[in-house]
Amino acid sequence: MCGIIGYVGPKNVVPVLLDGLKRLEYRGYDSAGVAFLQQGALQIYRSVGKIKDLENTLWGKDLAGDIGVGHTRWATHGRPSEANAHPHVDCTGELVVVHNGIIENYVPLKEKLIAEGHRFTSETDTEVIAHLIEQYLEGDLEAAVRRALREVAGAYAIAVLWRGDPDRLVGARCSSPLVVGIGEGEFLVASDIPALLSHTRNVLFLEDQEIAVISREGVTVTTMEGDPIQRPATQISWSPVLVEKGGYKHFMLKEIHEQPRAIRETLLGRYSLEAGEIYLDGMEAVAEILPVLQRVVLVACGTSWHAALVGKFLLEELCRVPVEVDYSSEFRYRELILGSDTLVLTISQSGETLDTLVALREAKRRGCRVVSIVNVVGSSIARESDGVCYTHAGPEIGVASTKAFTAQLTALYLLALYLGRRRGVLDASRVQELLPPLLRLPQLAEETIRCDQVVERLSHLYSQHTDFLFLGRGINYPVALEGALKLKEVSYIHAEGYPAGEMKHGPIALIDARMPVVILAPQDRTHPKILANIQEVKARGGVVIAVGTAGDPELRALVDHCITIPATTPHLTPILMVMPLQLLAYHIAVRKGCDVDQPRNLAKSVTVE
Repeated sequence: MCGIIGYVGPKNVVPVLLDGLKRLEYRGYDSAGVAFLQQGALQIYRSVGKIKDLENTLWGKDLAGDIGVGHTRWATHGRPSEANAHPHVDCTGELVVVHNGIIENYVPLKEKLIAEGHRFTSETDTEVIAHLIEQYLEGDLEAAVRRALREVAGAYAIAVLWRGDPDRLVGARCSSPLVVGIGEGEFLVASDIPALLSHTRNVLFLEDQEIAVISREGVTVTTMEGDPIQRPATQISWSPVLVEKGGYKHFMLKEIHEQPRAIRETLLGRYSLEAGEIYLDGMEAVAEILPVLQRVVLVACGTSWHAALVGKFLLEELCRVPVEVDYSSEFRYRELILGSDTLVLTISQSGETLDTLVALREAKRRGCRVVSIVNVVGSSIARESDGVCYTHAGPEIGVASTKAFTAQLTALYLLALYLGRRRGVLDASRVQELLPPLLRLPQLAEETIRCDQVVERLSHLYSQHTDFLFLGRGINYPVALEGALKLKEVSYIHAEGYPAGEMKHGPIALIDARMPVVILAPQDRTHPKILANIQEVKARGGVVIAVGTAGDPELRALVDHCITIPATTPHLTPILMVMPLQLLAYHIAVRKGCDVDQPRNLAKSVTVE
């Protein structure tokens, strides 16, 4: 969950590290630190809080160097404090480590090292790595890192700097992401691509149990046993401009407004209206099982799990195949019934979500083919899947996912059409009927987001409420769950999402004038039932904020506030319905003075269990 960066090159390393940490701050922001060599001396600066607090610590100091490491922390072992902030040092004070992950056997390792005379100064699991490397350091940093990591159990991505080898950094990974950037005369290592984009778009993704040595001469990658690995660099298409705010007050608002582009990019080049066909590259390895497919299991976490719930409706209707949806974190703890006739579909924005990655590996171990929907090209989940359907949302910096969700729904619709064609359930003429509403979706999304000012005015009325209820039916009830999650994430208001039919089975007891009820009410086959739910809420003095289809006077007459979306097909309403809910969460959080891009206790990519 933490963010790490390392740099070797001709530039002053301090601004490079700080810029990289700012671009990684969505991964954690409890504390931060940097370490670098300045005229042969190791300089270490750490602070509690966000990167701006670290910048304040460094302000006015004459700092320069050309090799160093940095870290922004999401606390796991040990409270946020300067002592627990990274980088962590060995007993000599000449070797530092930054780490993302969890060392599961750190307690016995720490006890052993203390017994051997090592002095610990933090409560973290990370510090054992520094002391283990020190234990084996006999002039060869790479060899010492290799020996130390053989004793470590758990997940890690690390970067190590040693004063005794002033021209090299050593990085390694196991179950936590690590990316190497290859520039012109400069080389970097980082937890995620955005930290590299100001310097290069050519990257190497390290695999598990691999070590990278980064020096002024270049990069070498080896296995944990020391065998050399030759792997071509991947060129990333993202522009550095995409990770800037572009005039918006917050990344979250920018990314909400980027959804029409993200949808358009996800569709681009993947359909033929004339032929009634869907083209998804990278699906060749699963093509043979599609005609005999008996079941699909969707596996995801958080917002991606809500996308999977929508995907269940799409796949069952358009592919006529039974679909289950599982939380990644629970998937492998059941007595799973899986086989070669089951397709497992994992969904992850980052492609590095550890619970989802472990679920993927379990599915493959049991003989399943795995297809994944991910946003980051070359990520771990993408590399380990049999087939990949990339979203093209661009980098998502705000911790609360917005454009990634709608891009995932778009990809799920494409995938449902693709599987329906390959299974013979949909013929070309049917796909020709289904495609035009999808192709109009970016324009409809632009129209939907114009409700921004209406939603902002609503936020003035409801930002002081402490509880919200979100209700939806059919394919839109997962959007009610997502709307509640967004509000919780960024405003810290308690909110619950339910299928509207479940309201009478408990939640109705909570309804009064102090609890706003947000109801999704599109003009589809569930519309009469939703109107009945609204009347039930109003009969108990409840306040109703409805999101409905434009041109629905019956709905408008029943509710206190109505936000409208353009008419589209029922399959696509979730994509439009969620946008007003994202804006509602955003504006309420801003009214409350919350940090919408970096909510407390959260990190963007959950790469620990």
